[in-house]
Amino acid sequence: MKKNRKLDDRTTVIPNLRGKSYFGLFLLLGILLLLFSVAASISFGSASMSLKIAWTAIFNFDPELTEHQIIHALRIPRTAADIIAGMCLAVAGAVMQGYTRNPLADSGLMGVNAGAALAMAVTLVFLPGQLQTTTLLVSFIGAGLGAGLTYLAASLNRSGMTPQRLVLAGISITMLFGAVGSFISLNYGIGRALAYWTSGSVAGATWMEIKLVIPWFLGGLALSLFIARSITVLNLGEEIAKGFGQRIVLVKMIATLAVLLLAGVAVALVGPIGFVGLIIPHIMRFFVGVDYRYIIPASAIYGGALMVVADIAGRLINRPAETALGIIFAMIGVPFFLLIASKERRAFK
Repeated sequence: MKKNRKLDDRTTVIPNLRGKSYFGLFLLLGILLLLFSVAASISFGSASMSLKIAWTAIFNFDPELTEHQIIHALRIPRTAADIIAGMCLAVAGAVMQGYTRNPLADSGLMGVNAGAALAMAVTLVFLPGQLQTTTLLVSFIGAGLGAGLTYLAASLNRSGMTPQRLVLAGISITMLFGAVGSFISLNYGIGRALAYWTSGSVAGATWMEIKLVIPWFLGGLALSLFIARSITVLNLGEEIAKGFGQRIVLVKMIATLAVLLLAGVAVALVGPIGFVGLIIPHIMRFFVGVDYRYIIPASAIYGGALMVVADIAGRLINRPAETALGIIFAMIGVPFFLLIASKERRAFK
């Protein structure tokens, strides 16, 4: 990633003004929040049970008790899926915002989620009853198709790709894929199954699914952390990045691969949920600065916590029925998106 000029702590282009000790405390707070949300997720749900029974199921499991089976077979894998999906979406959003220099970038707004959803619709119609590995692969392929078409559409103009054009292209591809997916669901009678999946839920998460996505999740996270410093420099502008010897094309390729891995894992687990990758990186930049060596790990921790908290809210708002995660994040994300968009519009005036 570095060619001519070494970027170490003494020559960092954008220093962390608050210091490493501040970042450590902030990360520790996030870990504590994540642990607290995990404990709450295991303790509370649509099925009413006492805290004593819930925690006895963890430390003294009795397979004869229905409550203990609920904890082990449903709530724990569901919580694990929440954490993985939240981390994936938050880190993918941070990486996308960094290397595209677009504060509105998010897998839900850049065609990635829409591509995965369309691929899932095609699978439900033409390849029903497939194994979980096939479903995961289809999600990756669809995510890659959506991202590829978005970047292609944004680059067709002679003046090249700009952050604003990228957002417009992403919205266009999302609408196109959504329309095609709706056509398929109406004509082939998969509307109910597709609507349940696209609304976002981890209710059916299993240990098998989690084991399947763990390698891809770790790979995407490792790639994101590996290029974090390069993304920080690239975020300053391509000319400045070239001056520091950055291999811009290589950085963008690795960043795109990381986003596809992370977004594919999240979509495979919980469906095409938007706004997580938009909200969390902005909040992290406010607290830890603009160095992606800090933004990415912080986004992972707080993204996982946010997803768990949102899932708990979805279980408790209309108990014993559940509110889809997509609805929860739409209520939070749409006002946040409009706020960021208005700030960007004022910045360009």
